Order: sequence, then structure tokens, then C-alpha cells
Amino acid sequence: MSRGDLYQLGSFTMQHPKVIFLDAVGTLIGVKGSVGEVYRNIAQEYGVDASPAALNQAFYQCFQAAEPLAFPNTAAAEIPALEFAWWLDIVTRTFQEVGVYNQFLDFSSFFADLYAHFASPDPWFVYPDVEQALENWQRQGIDLGVLSNLDSRLYTILQSFNLTPFFKSCTISSEAGAAKPDPHIFAIALEKHNCAPTEAWHIGDSYTQDYQAAKASGIKATWLRRN
Repeated sequence: MSRGDLYQLGSFTMQHPKVIFLDAVGTLIGVKGSVGEVYRNIAQEYGVDASPAALNQAFYQCFQAAEPLAFPNTAAAEIPALEFAWWLDIVTRTFQEVGVYNQFLDFSSFFADLYAHFASPDPWFVYPDVEQALENWQRQGIDLGVLSNLDSRLYTILQSFNLTPFFKSCTISSEAGAAKPDPHIFAIALEKHNCAPTEAWHIGDSYTQDYQAAKASGIKATWLRRN
């Protein structure tokens, strides 16, 4: 099933699932403008300029080529540093690809500021249909969970937008040790709700990582096609 409006899904009157899992970026929240624009704005503070479109394209190429943001068999205390290093590699390669990496006098400080910026609500927005959909599902007594390939900064972002109270669980790939489309991350999320796959829905904007992966795990899946 494919839809472009989360609120319409929240208004469904069909048989209720026990839990609905929702992806984060592209489903609940989005980046203002583009990743390339945010990167360029912060880089300019360090005296470096580059095309936002070129940065955006390079970022997505590097992001898609990267290993999953997942650290199996890793102690919880070690995960934040590994998340930081994972993103440092992607951002470094992004600016190298655009050809401006060597213009930075202090790339480490630039990246630290950029990383902290994406932990704040400033570069993000909540899609306008989200809150009403979540309220409808909550009113119907349906458990809600976030299921995302993002890192632990997601907790702060959700809290900043007052979305945390809607969710009884938040499963992220860096802590789960597996990233979508790996079925293991879906199994971990289901276990948190003591829920069988047939009792759950999953909604996300990625056809492969959300829709196909959830279906392969036996979960009713909805592909949310944002404009």
C-alpha cells in the first residue's frame, strides 16, 4: 500500500494493529531545505563555500555507499563514539568529493559543530500531518514505536519536538546492532511490545528499507510517499 498523507492513515477505521512502527527521517521529520544547504551554511562559518546541490549529491552518494549504521556486539557506552566516527567518515568524504575539504583550517571543529547542529531541532521540521495521526492512533489505544536507521541523537530530536510521549519504544540501528532492511531490527522492535509480526504495522518512506523489509518480516507495511 502506498499513500502520501500520514493523517489519512491515522484516520483508518479498519482492524487496529497492536503496534504501529514509524520510520523517523522522511516519515516523522525532515531536513529543512536540504542536507547540502545545511552543510554549506555551517561550512561558511569556517570560511569554506561550496554548492549546496553538489554537497547534497555527494552526501547521498557517500551515505548510500557506507556500511550500515549498526554496531553488533558493542557495549552501550561505546556506541556514541562509534556513531560520531561513522558520520565523520561520511562528512569527510562528502567534502572531499566536492573538492573543498583541504580548504578547512580545522575540519574537526567544523564537524563537531555540524554534528551537534543535527542533534538540535534547528535543521529539522515535523511533517504537518504527523501530530494528528499520532493523536488518533493514541486515542484508539494503539501502541506506537519509532523504528529508524538514525543514531542516538534521535532521542533528543524527538524530545525537542514534544513527540517522545507518543512512543512506547524507539529502536535505532546503532543500538540494535542491525539496520533496516535487516529483519533482526524488526524482531527487536517487535520484542519490545511482545508482539507477533501479524499484529504490527510499519510505515516509512523508503520502498526497500521500510515497505519491502517490513513485509519480508511478516509485518503489514505501508509505503509513505512524501512529496
